[in-house]
Amino acid sequence: PVFAAHFHLPGEPTGPYTYGRDENPTWTLLERAVGELEAPGRDDAETLVFASGMAAISAVLFSQLRTGDVCVLPDDGYQALPLVRARLEAYGIEVRTAPTGADAQLDVLDGARLLWIETPSNPGLDVCDIRRLAEAAHARGALVAVDNTLATPLGQRPLELGADFAVASGTKQLTGHGDVLLGYVVGRDAEVMTAVRRWRKIVGAIPGPMEAWLAHRSIATLQMRVDRQSATALAVAEALRERPEVTGLRYPGLPGDPSHTIAARQMRRFGCVVSFTLPTRARADRFLEALRLVDDATSFGGVRSTAERRGRWGGDAVPEGFIRLSVGAEDPEDLVADVVRALDGSAA
Repeated sequence: PVFAAHFHLPGEPTGPYTYGRDENPTWTLLERAVGELEAPGRDDAETLVFASGMAAISAVLFSQLRTGDVCVLPDDGYQALPLVRARLEAYGIEVRTAPTGADAQLDVLDGARLLWIETPSNPGLDVCDIRRLAEAAHARGALVAVDNTLATPLGQRPLELGADFAVASGTKQLTGHGDVLLGYVVGRDAEVMTAVRRWRKIVGAIPGPMEAWLAHRSIATLQMRVDRQSATALAVAEALRERPEVTGLRYPGLPGDPSHTIAARQMRRFGCVVSFTLPTRARADRFLEALRLVDDATSFGGVRSTAERRGRWGGDAVPEGFIRLSVGAEDPEDLVADVVRALDGSAA
């Protein structure tokens, strides 16, 4: 990690590194690595890293939209999106929403400047057809951004499917150790990425060099983690499918899941998150308390499994007994056994 806030620049400022809010050598290497994952072989793609996933999301939205523009958001996405919507509307931007599933955002695209897609959606795990939506949006003159947090670039590559931006919280599975807050934007148009870069400079939403170094370190194990977590998530979903008290089970990799057909077409791995509903809030709380290998914590994608009753935060339209379970890198048999034992133990 290079910790310089400023760089030695005798005479006129030349070279790539002038001031720590603009560029940093540790960022450069991380941005190169993320770009190789999201857009391999694309010379026209540019990557920028940010202080958090929300910093990356905000940079795209607020650098591209102006008063009078129309933006289309999912109505079942990340719980901070309603906060973003309120701020966009305060700036005179019209915001339309529709569910992720069944490509419902197609119905509200006319006149839009930007379409924001989150697939799989968080926490409901619906999937939409990125290519179809991107083609429809571009035909109407709209830009397309895809939140790729849950899938990771090893699960899907939005730019290859037609999106203009791939955006993600690197806090989650990309870094996977719960010790970094980070975000990134990858775009394929130099002009629009110049505006995103300018927004980062103005707002100062930059990662620290240590965070960037930790993120770069973590990418070395990304494929091993993603492969293990995806396979175990499927095993957990299969076990949950056999439980009569479990309803609303969702995992895109599970045959029979409403999104499986689309997910199988555009995703190479199906992620580490499983969602389901238990009959009551009390039952969900007892289940979470009975788990031994799974921490009751928010966020997802870490090597330690976590789970939470998502309704405790508000902002998500989910039942009181809704559980979001993030599968870690524990032994698959041990983890499945722990989930089954906790379901049994919470029945009383």
